[in-house]
Amino acid sequence: MQLCTNARFFLDLIASSGEPKLWELTPPEARKKVLELTRMVECYEAVGKIENGLLPGPAGPIAFRLYTPVTLRDAPSGGIIFFHGGAWVLGDLDSHDCLCRILANESGCRIVSVDYRLAPEHPFPAAVEDACAATAWIAAHATELAIDPTCIVVAGDSAGGNLAAVVCQHAKGSELKIALQVLLCPVTDIAADNSSRREFAEGYFLETPLMGWAKAHYLSADADINDPRLSPLRASDLSGLPPTVIHTAGFDILRDEGRAYGDALERAGTEVRYVCHEHMIHHFYAMARAIPYARTALQAVGADIREALGRAET
Repeated sequence: MQLCTNARFFLDLIASSGEPKLWELTPPEARKKVLELTRMVECYEAVGKIENGLLPGPAGPIAFRLYTPVTLRDAPSGGIIFFHGGAWVLGDLDSHDCLCRILANESGCRIVSVDYRLAPEHPFPAAVEDACAATAWIAAHATELAIDPTCIVVAGDSAGGNLAAVVCQHAKGSELKIALQVLLCPVTDIAADNSSRREFAEGYFLETPLMGWAKAHYLSADADINDPRLSPLRASDLSGLPPTVIHTAGFDILRDEGRAYGDALERAGTEVRYVCHEHMIHHFYAMARAIPYARTALQAVGADIREALGRAET
C-alpha cells in the first residue's frame, strides 16, 4: 500500500508546524485545537435545512443538530443518528459538520448529530448513557423529525463508531428497531493489540499517545476493558445485530479492529459490508478540503446506506 499524496502532505504539514501534540494539552486546549484544525480541512456543502434542538438526557438536555438533504423538502426519509469521533474527550457538532452535510446529501437521509457528554468532565459511562438515551428518544419521535421509523440508521466515526456499536448491542431484543449500523474507523477494542496498532502507532494522525491520553481521561482506574460498553468486540454474544457497514483506512491504527468486528459479526450471522480505503489515514473522511478523496469515500458510504435501506423497505 502507498499512502495518499494528499494525506502525506497533510501529515507533513502537521509534523512541521511546531505545534504541541493534542496529548500535551489540557482537554479544553485540545478541543480548541481540534476546531482550529477542522476549519483548515473541512469544506462547506449546502444542505436543504439545518435545525438545532435539545432532547432529554439522563443528566440533562442533550444538544442535537438535524440535517435535511438538499434534495428533500418535507417528505419523510431514512434517519441517521450520528455520534462524532474525538476519543470521547474531543469533538462536537461543529467538528463533524462537514461530514454530516456531505453524508446527508449522499445518503438521502436526514441526519441527527448528537452532542453527547465528554470526558474528563463526564467519564465513562456518561457518553454511552447519552448515546442510548438519544437513540431511543429520536426513534420515539421519528415522525416529528420527518424520519421513517422503519429506516433508522445508527452511525459514528472512531469513538463515535464505538458508541454506535454499543447502542446497537444495547438495543438488541428491545422494541427499538435499528435498520443498519454504519461504523467509520471505529474503536471496537479499547485495549487491542494487533498489527495496525503497532505499525501505525506514530505519525499517522491518530497516535498511540493520544489513545492513552484519551483512555486516562475517559476511564476510571478500575474500569474493565472487557466491558462491551467499552470494547464491543469483546461482547460474549454478537448475534441478532442489525446489518452493518464498516469502512476503515489502510494507514489507521484502528484498521484491524474494525475488520475484526466485521468478521465477528459475520460469524454471528450478521450481514456485513466491509470496505478498507487502503491509501487513507484516520479521520480522512472529515477532511474533504485537504483530502479530496474524502468525498469519494462518503459517496460510497451514502450508496451503502441507500442500498441497505432500500432492501429494508422491500
